Amino acid sequence: MIGPSLVPDLAALPPSLRLDRTGDVAVLSLSRAKKRNALDDATVLGLGAFFAAPPGWARAAVLAADGSHFSAGLDLGELRERDTLDGLHHSRMWHHAFGQIESCPVAVICVLKGAVIGGGLELACATHIRVAERSAFFALPEGERGLFVGGGGSVRIQRLIGAARMTDMMLTGRVLSAADAERYGLAQYVVDDGAGLDTALGLAARVAQNSPVTTYAVLHALPRIAEAGPEAGLLLESLMSAVAQDSVEAKDRMRAFLDGTAAKVTNPQESNR
Repeated sequence: MIGPSLVPDLAALPPSLRLDRTGDVAVLSLSRAKKRNALDDATVLGLGAFFAAPPGWARAAVLAADGSHFSAGLDLGELRERDTLDGLHHSRMWHHAFGQIESCPVAVICVLKGAVIGGGLELACATHIRVAERSAFFALPEGERGLFVGGGGSVRIQRLIGAARMTDMMLTGRVLSAADAERYGLAQYVVDDGAGLDTALGLAARVAQNSPVTTYAVLHALPRIAEAGPEAGLLLESLMSAVAQDSVEAKDRMRAFLDGTAAKVTNPQESNR
């Protein structure tokens, strides 16, 4: 385990977060299993601080969780009567913290299992790649509790599954399975229970081998291209393409491709025959 005291550029983590290292992949785990990894303010602020400045050795990151659940959402201990302005600032604090995950300089892959509820789902949707174990279930109970999402869900969740499906979840309390989540776009991978972390680490190891310039373009330019008009998107694509192909890594890999030493893309189904 890599403790925060051993990483000079890493702010002290709260007890609810634990950092481990696997090669050049940072593994940050929610460590409140007895509370189903419910999110209190210290945890949310710690997540934001970590992903704003991940360790210098990290080329990719995995967000995992201790116990049987990813996160049951907002810690009930944080529920208190707030006036409108206080509630606004609290929501914006979550926005800022989860925004640091979305804009992290390295790709963040999360492992989902058990409860992925409310703020836990908002947290998951701020990551870049989501691996769901079959035990995972997804819900937004805020509507039934007289509340509204406040951790960025109205933007990130509905961007993934659409406003109609999010409306259904919030108004009826519908709970989605891992298979539903993959079908709707909440998860890119579904794996057997217990296989999530190894799968995420394997994906992270592959991502870590990519050119940092390409990774940056995918994480930061691609979402903006998706939200831009066609002409602005195409211009941004051309600019990022020119920047990426001028990197040292791109030139080395292109030479390997041209001289036949680069790995070829193969059909994974062929190897199963």
